Amino acid sequence: MIIEYIRYTIPAEQEKEFLAAYRDAAAELRGSEHCLDYEISRCVEDPTSFVVRICWDSLQGHLQGFRKAAAFPSFFAKVKPFYERIQEMRHYALTDVAARQAGTAATG
Repeated sequence: MIIEYIRYTIPAEQEKEFLAAYRDAAAELRGSEHCLDYEISRCVEDPTSFVVRICWDSLQGHLQGFRKAAAFPSFFAKVKPFYERIQEMRHYALTDVAARQAGTAATG
């Protein structure tokens, strides 16, 4: 598994459009056999800072599978208006230092 992190700086007046674009683009993520899950988080201390986290089955699954699939142009067209707002877009691999708490739910 590979985790793609995309850090954005989104001005307050574009927040609704940004989230709506990713809600719409989530259809292509859900339809991809390579996408395991995804989420968007907003920074509490700096509400203009967002992180998109997408878990892929592999780096090749993302770059050669999803990005070359018929659905990718539609996905990219939806999020492209915010491309210039990206601060970082990289792939990460998990280390052996990790834990998941069973039964916890996100709050906000």
